[in-house]
Amino acid sequence: MIRMFTRCEKNFCFAAFCSGLTGRNRLLYALMTTETVIQGRLIGTAEVDLIHRLLDEHPAWHRTRLSRELCVLWDWRNDAGRMKDMAARTLLLKLEQRGLVVLPSRRGPSVNAHRNRSLPFCEHDRTPIVGSLQTLMPLTVSTVGGRCKELGLFKSLLGQHHYLGLQNTVGENIKYLVRDRHGRVVGALLFGSAAWQTRPRDAFIGWSIAARKARLSRITNNTRFLIPEWVDVPHLASHILACVSRRIDSDWRAKYGHRIELLETFVDRSRFRGTCYRAANWVYLGQTQGRTRNGPNEGPSVPIKDVYVYPLNRHFRKELCDDHP
Repeated sequence: MIRMFTRCEKNFCFAAFCSGLTGRNRLLYALMTTETVIQGRLIGTAEVDLIHRLLDEHPAWHRTRLSRELCVLWDWRNDAGRMKDMAARTLLLKLEQRGLVVLPSRRGPSVNAHRNRSLPFCEHDRTPIVGSLQTLMPLTVSTVGGRCKELGLFKSLLGQHHYLGLQNTVGENIKYLVRDRHGRVVGALLFGSAAWQTRPRDAFIGWSIAARKARLSRITNNTRFLIPEWVDVPHLASHILACVSRRIDSDWRAKYGHRIELLETFVDRSRFRGTCYRAANWVYLGQTQGRTRNGPNEGPSVPIKDVYVYPLNRHFRKELCDDHP
């Protein structure tokens, strides 16, 4: 007679099995039994073993060399054909944090960590701006480039006045500054990488796992949106969202060589009601489950947020559900 184990007995046996593994092997076993997504890539034992092999065979390599070689071996590129070197570096750091790899010692202080600790302060006019939207028109929306003189102002505004602050951006992103007819800054927006998975959005699109992996870069996340506290103009925020939504696809194609089909954002409902997104015709889809952008393997660690999306064209589902890169 075959005896069936209870769930409690199964959990006990699994715990006993894991207790006999070393720390690294325990983590590798976890990778084999779960789908782990890091920086938008599926990472398993084969990927981790490749990194170990490269480290063993090339002990003189520094971290930058290692990340570049990984990009070559994985053919990890963006749609413009450029190697995703920064994404690879971040992936390696996350693997090291989990105890899966030991990276070469740094050759100098982390540039990114320094940037995140000391965002620049740029003087800017904080004179109250109060009145109707019409008195500010027309608005000027401009992109902020990596060497643009306004990059410091953009970082200063978000770093000082957005409740989430600002850290160094990794991956594809576009920054916008918005000025009124008098040249005064009335808004700042940052769009970056989309969440790897979120149930309300994925159900709305109706795509497969393969299509999501192939087409996730066609979605961008509005990770920061700031109307400075000294600006009090009704309907300004929704008007800015409408202005940006009309141009972001062409801006993205110019910078990265591919289209954007859908915008997404996550609104902390304990702080905001999402009024400006609703007024700009964004679609409310539901709530997150309180997990980080890389999905369930990261564990619940962030506030539950409302999910909004904005399709940029009527054929967005067809484009996003194509599982070919």
